[in-house]
Amino acid sequence: QLRQLFGSAVPAFPPKFYLTMTKSMADERQSQLEQYLQNVTLDSNITNSDVFTGFFRKLQQDTFKIQTQRAFLDVYLADGSNIRLDIQTSDTAERILEVISCKMGLPRELIKYFSLFFFQDHDDGALSVVKKVADFELPFVSLQSMRELHCKLGIRKWYMDPSLDTLLMDCRASLDLLYMQAIQEVERNWVKPTEGQMQEFKFLQKNANKAKFLELIREMRFYGYVRLDPCICDYPEEGCSADIYVGNNEINCCIKLPTNQTKEVSFKINRLRSWQVTFLGATKDGEDDTLELRFEYNDSGTWQWIILYTKQAFLLSSCLKKIISEQMMKAAKEGQEMEIKTPESTKNSKKSSVQQKQVIHSGFISRKRFLVRPNEDDRVFEKIREEDL
Repeated sequence: QLRQLFGSAVPAFPPKFYLTMTKSMADERQSQLEQYLQNVTLDSNITNSDVFTGFFRKLQQDTFKIQTQRAFLDVYLADGSNIRLDIQTSDTAERILEVISCKMGLPRELIKYFSLFFFQDHDDGALSVVKKVADFELPFVSLQSMRELHCKLGIRKWYMDPSLDTLLMDCRASLDLLYMQAIQEVERNWVKPTEGQMQEFKFLQKNANKAKFLELIREMRFYGYVRLDPCICDYPEEGCSADIYVGNNEINCCIKLPTNQTKEVSFKINRLRSWQVTFLGATKDGEDDTLELRFEYNDSGTWQWIILYTKQAFLLSSCLKKIISEQMMKAAKEGQEMEIKTPESTKNSKKSSVQQKQVIHSGFISRKRFLVRPNEDDRVFEKIREEDL
C-alpha cells in the first residue's frame, strides 16, 4: 500500500525465505525487517499517512492485546503535577499532544516546540528521560509495555537552541512550561550555576519572576542540554564511564578513566560526519537490551569512530538530528538575509560558502555493523528538509 502511494520513496521490502529457515537465517530476516522499518520512518510524509499510522496502530494494539476503548491517561508536567486526559487507547502521541496543549491553553502554532517523552523518577532524585515519543506511537499502549520500568509520560520542550525560548515568552502557557522545566533542571543538577547565579536564582524564584528567571538561566552552563544517564564509552580507551550532556552544538562527556582520573571532552557537532544506532541484543543475564550509538568524528584531522553504550541511544540520536535541523534552519534564514543585502555580483560566491557545510547522515543498524556513507545528493544542507531528518 505504501508503494502504491509513495512509489520509489519507499525502500524495497526485504525478500522472504520460502524454505525452512535456520536460526541464522531467522536472525538475518529479523535484522532486515528492523532496518526496513527504521528506514521507512525517516520520511515524515510516510509516517503521517493514514496507511502507515493505521498499520502501526493495529500492530501496537495487537502485540499487547489492547482494544480500542475509552481510558484515562496522566501526562506529567516538570513540577510533578499531572493532567488527566480522557482518551481512546488508540490515540497517537500527536493527537494526545494536541489535546493537552488545548487543555493548557497553548496555541496551535507553538505546539511544535514541545513533545511527549517517557521519563523515570528515581528514588535518589535523579531524572532519566528515556525516549521521545514518536508522533505515530500510541502512548497508552507503550506505557503498558514499559510498566516494569515505572515510566511516566511527560511534556517537555523539544528544541536544542536555548535562544528559541524568546519565541515562547509572550504566551502564559508556554512560559509556565519553560519555567517549570528550568526549575526542575536546576533541582535535578542538570545545569551548573555558579554561587552568584544560584543566589540570584533563589531570589527570582521566590518572587516568581519567570521571565527574568529564564533570562538568567540561559547564562548557566548546560542549560538547554539533555543529560543522559551515566554510560560506558571507548574514548580515550575501552571501558571508560561517562556522564553525557548533549546541546549547544556539542556532545559533552565527563569521562572517568580506568586510573580514576576524570577528563572532560567536547565533541563538536560540526566535526561529526555520521552516526548510527546498533541493537546489540540482550545482556548475558538476559534482563536488558543493549544499544550503542557510534559516531564518526574528526579528531585532529583523523576520522575515527567513537562508541557510547547507552540505553538512551535513540534519544541521543534524536537530539543530534534536532541540533542539525536547527542549524539548517538558521543557515537558511541567514542565507536569505544575505541574498537581500548582498549585491548581485557577489551572490554566487556567498552562496557557495553557505553550501559548504558539514555532511551528516544517521542510520539504525540492527545487530550488524557497517559504515554508512551519505549520498552525493545529501552533501548540501539546503537540499535536506527538516522532516527528512
